[in-house]
Amino acid sequence: MPTFIVMQKFFSNTILFFLVACNQPADKSIVLQLQVDSLQHRMDNAYRPGLGEFMSSIQMHHAKLWFAGKNGNWELANFEMGEIQESIENIQKYNRDRPEINSFPMIIPALDSVKLAITQKNTESFKSSFILLTNTCNNCHRVSKHAFNLIRIPNAPPATNQVFEKQ
Repeated sequence: MPTFIVMQKFFSNTILFFLVACNQPADKSIVLQLQVDSLQHRMDNAYRPGLGEFMSSIQMHHAKLWFAGKNGNWELANFEMGEIQESIENIQKYNRDRPEINSFPMIIPALDSVKLAITQKNTESFKSSFILLTNTCNNCHRVSKHAFNLIRIPNAPPATNQVFEKQ
């Protein structure tokens, strides 16, 4: 085979090698970025609970909190307070676009008052703080144009299969 043809094949193969090698991501960063973009897109379109789901959860915990505190079950009352606070934090995280949450700061003093009564294990203080909390929730509903959705101190446990008395 003439030298010219050998050299031509060598250069053709070398050029082909570099073209193929240059088209491959050196550290797979392009492939990884595409995966990140795809995952971000999926997260952006993932299910997010609505404000109503969170509020229904808070309503249930509000009722359970009442029966726990009324019966001096401070551990359960503290747990229910934590659930209410977690729901409020999740509302602020997942429902930032809702104008209703602008009224949320009004609830903090009432929540703090209930927490203090629980910490002190003071039933009378708990009852008055709970009334304040309930009234503040209703005031928040009024301010946010949801006055049609008022709550009250429950007169029956929300779940008949839960023990609210301290064991």
